[in-house]
Amino acid sequence: MNAPFERLPETVTQTYLYVSANGGHISWLTDALTADGQVVAVTPDSRLLDERIGALAPLAVFIDFSDCGAEAASQLHQRIRRDWPVLPVLATGVATEPGVMLAALRAGVDDFIDVQAPTSDASRTLRTLVERRAGPQDGQRGCTVALLGARIGMGVTTLATSLALSLQAARSRHVKPQPGRALRHGVALLDLGLPARDGLLYLDAHSTFSFIDGVRNLRRLDQTLLHTALAHHSSGVAVLPLPASLAQVREISHAESVALVTRLGDFFDFQLADLGGFSTVDFVAETARVADQVWVVCDQSLGGIVSTANLLKELHARGLEPERFSLVVNKFDSHVGLSARDISERLGITLRHVLPQRRSQLLAAATRGEMLVQTTPGDPFSHAVANMARDLYRDLPGNIGKTGGGNATRDPRWTALMSQLTGSWKRPKEG
Repeated sequence: MNAPFERLPETVTQTYLYVSANGGHISWLTDALTADGQVVAVTPDSRLLDERIGALAPLAVFIDFSDCGAEAASQLHQRIRRDWPVLPVLATGVATEPGVMLAALRAGVDDFIDVQAPTSDASRTLRTLVERRAGPQDGQRGCTVALLGARIGMGVTTLATSLALSLQAARSRHVKPQPGRALRHGVALLDLGLPARDGLLYLDAHSTFSFIDGVRNLRRLDQTLLHTALAHHSSGVAVLPLPASLAQVREISHAESVALVTRLGDFFDFQLADLGGFSTVDFVAETARVADQVWVVCDQSLGGIVSTANLLKELHARGLEPERFSLVVNKFDSHVGLSARDISERLGITLRHVLPQRRSQLLAAATRGEMLVQTTPGDPFSHAVANMARDLYRDLPGNIGKTGGGNATRDPRWTALMSQLTGSWKRPKEG
């Protein structure tokens, strides 16, 4: 079958385009997807491909990297991504050919299919992609809390890691597996603050998969990838840090970063974005915009208050109103003549939590490779963090472990394909 089909049988309901001139590969994919729909072969001509996509509305496009060549196939993939951003694109090829699979994955395709593998692999890969694209089956979304710190030294990372552990512990006590439903992941710590990767250090975790890798693999993100690629603390908390080389951060856009933060909400009950000391205000603003709660962490120091006021001013200039923020006064010492309420009034944002000054206790635990909230739950700091965790759960009635509201309406073509292959959430109140 070397020539492209010009007409489709009226009984065919699902269509897949295959950019290839290799008759053997076309026959293989056609046989592989016989039960799933009609494979239509097209040439690599981008203009013709656009016409076929517009006329046939395919559910996916396959590109033969072995037949087209890695460079030409990569360029064609970029063209499809630009003009048809919602359309899934899969690569095919001979996996044993040098560089073919690597070139396809580097190009950013949704998945790779080896045309020398059993034909059942193609249908299985397509089914997995559909499930991944569909997202959580119950429409449930988790809660994203952004923790902001205007400069290094505010204690944002210590708070973020401690809160992550407290939330995970609370979840382990209250959320149980439900028959017939996959248990969602619990808590993810987005270790994006400065100094870089301190959250990973505090939790004694090791990671070769970074936030940048998450952005680059956004279209392939699923439960399996999250379980295998992300670093995990012994408690079950997942950690996604900045890359070891911060120069890589410049390789991605703010929009791509925020897309990952948003997507992770489909898989985790809570994600805590540690943005303490993060210098790029535009990214902080975009993350705060999509977060469900935004906590601004500040201490009693004059420098801390002034820096925080300047940060809030810059965020306001980017369209974020003071009502979006809640204040967390950290390292509070009652002997200092400046109350938490005074700081709240000076900054013009609502006071939400106060954490006591426990520097020596936190330092002693850290030198032992421990977290104070785990080893000494009765400590005033641990008690305050536990109250934070309880407040977050209280603000999400009926959401965790239960069916929430629906997501945005899905493409009906995906719903039809999912059926063929496999046979409200509310915004929390801000305090």
